[in-house]
Amino acid sequence: MPFIKVNGLPFMLINLPKGKFILFSKIFWPQDFFIFAIAMITFIIFVVLFTVFGRLFCGWVCPQTVFMEFVFRPIEWLIEGTPGQQKKLNEGEWTFQKIWKKGLKHFIYFSISFLIANTFFAYIVGIDELFKIIREPLSEHLVLLSGLIFFTYLFYAVFAFVREIVCTTICPYGRLQGVMFDKDTMQISYDYKRGEPRGKFKKHAERTDGDCINCLKCVQVCPTGIDIRNGIQMECVGCTACIDACDDVMKSIDFKTGLIRYASENEISESRKFHFNGRMKAYTGLLTLLVIIMGVLIATRKTVDTYISRVNGQLYQELPDNRISNLFEAKIINKTRDAFPITWRVEGVDGKIDVIGTKLITLKSESINKFYFLLSMPKLSNAKG
Repeated sequence: MPFIKVNGLPFMLINLPKGKFILFSKIFWPQDFFIFAIAMITFIIFVVLFTVFGRLFCGWVCPQTVFMEFVFRPIEWLIEGTPGQQKKLNEGEWTFQKIWKKGLKHFIYFSISFLIANTFFAYIVGIDELFKIIREPLSEHLVLLSGLIFFTYLFYAVFAFVREIVCTTICPYGRLQGVMFDKDTMQISYDYKRGEPRGKFKKHAERTDGDCINCLKCVQVCPTGIDIRNGIQMECVGCTACIDACDDVMKSIDFKTGLIRYASENEISESRKFHFNGRMKAYTGLLTLLVIIMGVLIATRKTVDTYISRVNGQLYQELPDNRISNLFEAKIINKTRDAFPITWRVEGVDGKIDVIGTKLITLKSESINKFYFLLSMPKLSNAKG
């Protein structure tokens, strides 16, 4: 998203040091923080609603899983072979072939981690600023370089060594999912009514056991190493690798697929079809309401905010022409990328503004503009006035 630009603005920028945020190519400032608060609540409800369909977020949206399963693990399979070949390579002696394969894999891992770290910084400083920094001498950006090296090693350590421990131990979502599950929750499930009792497959022999032939393919392909046949477990990230492996085996022996599939506990135990229960409808309604509120807030958000207050410690002044004046401070936040002039005037009452400086002032783009002015008005002739 940092590489995508709309009207000259990045699609997303989260510049915490400067307090500047760009979402969907719209600039937001700390004064718009209430929108971010609602956006965070919306995201939480969205994840909770996702949990109704199992850990779809973990299996298909979470960057940890996406990078691991679609980038790093395919590279490992390409270089070191299948899990069985990898195990044999790891347990073998350090031959030239092992050193070459391990060295190549970790070199590619480190290079990709470096690119991920750069992309991470592009979310913060913007892609244009990042390219500018790259072209400049490293001695001018030692702090940024140190941060870049730190995150490169962090990503490299996570994807090369820590891996699924992030999902099973570090990430809190796996611990919380059990609270949000019920018997209508869709999840990766083993159809124990159809699969049990397990037994080896014998060609041309009458089968009295269940459809599970105990080939252990579902266990071998599981990134977290669990046996899905033991029921839903905290370590399951919903990647569906076990479904693909089991379906391949079922097809090879002419059995019906779907022994492991997306299903709820009620669907397997009671043969009841999936339906939206009250909890799911409540989450959907709440999420729809929050999305509408977010849309209205973003559509009606002001691009210029003005805050006027009397300067502390200053008393009003009596002027010779039976008028009084006071000193005020104005903070005008220009959230747009354009600088434009403003003029000062009093509406609705007989008053006069004297800006300290000039009456025609240009607001700087994307900045907080501070001004001081004197406001003078006639003294009130009576209490009613």
